[in-house]
Amino acid sequence: MGAVITGRVRMLFAAAGVLLGCASPARAQRAALPFAPGETCVYRGSNVLGRIGTGTMAVEAAEGGTVLLRFDFRGRVGPAGLEDHTRSWFDTSARGSRRFTRRERSPVAARDEDVRMDPAARRWRAAAGGGGAMNTDAPLDELSFLYYVRTLRLADGDAYSVDRHYDAARNPVRVRVVGRETMDVPAGRFRTVHVEMRVHDPVRYRGEGVIHLHVTDDARRLLVRMESSIPRAGRMVLSLESGTGGCATGSNAVRAD
Repeated sequence: MGAVITGRVRMLFAAAGVLLGCASPARAQRAALPFAPGETCVYRGSNVLGRIGTGTMAVEAAEGGTVLLRFDFRGRVGPAGLEDHTRSWFDTSARGSRRFTRRERSPVAARDEDVRMDPAARRWRAAAGGGGAMNTDAPLDELSFLYYVRTLRLADGDAYSVDRHYDAARNPVRVRVVGRETMDVPAGRFRTVHVEMRVHDPVRYRGEGVIHLHVTDDARRLLVRMESSIPRAGRMVLSLESGTGGCATGSNAVRAD
């Protein structure tokens, strides 16, 4: 059960990018990024049993024009402890990932990943072995893709087919705007854009999985709620509880009237 829960948390951070919709990804990438070092968002993790833990997403400064994107989840299901620590080193100029790591622990499974991307050669390699060719010189991983979605226009009717995951087998990820909704979460009430992501993962989803994101309907595109369901596991939800820096929730610009 612990491995299933951490798998659901992981899959909230799925993969990759080339646009087919109305907006141009190049245009989105030329715009200023809606996130910066100092942004920290704290989420309540829950499933059908109620609250199971706490997740944190943060942006931290790194060297050479790179920011560190960080996700940490700690929780319990009954007596079982769960942990997920994911990192992405993201080049803010090239708008692509350079390294991706993940460390997971549960009572029934332990997993460590360390992947490095070479944009010039368009290849990736994993510390544990394996690798391959990339479709792009601006690759994304499961965590950085979630931040990339925030750079898109997300107007009503927009749809994207994203082909930038470092692992070509995980492409494409399809993103579409479902609509606009008022969303109540522990941090308050927000006007949001509802975004649906369809991701490829033969292990966890046995094919295609669906992830629902609610981001604030303003320039910051803060993640307010994330929901995913996988076979035989049910639903996992992360709901915004609080934030600091760019994720501070006191602004009237993001709260619903």
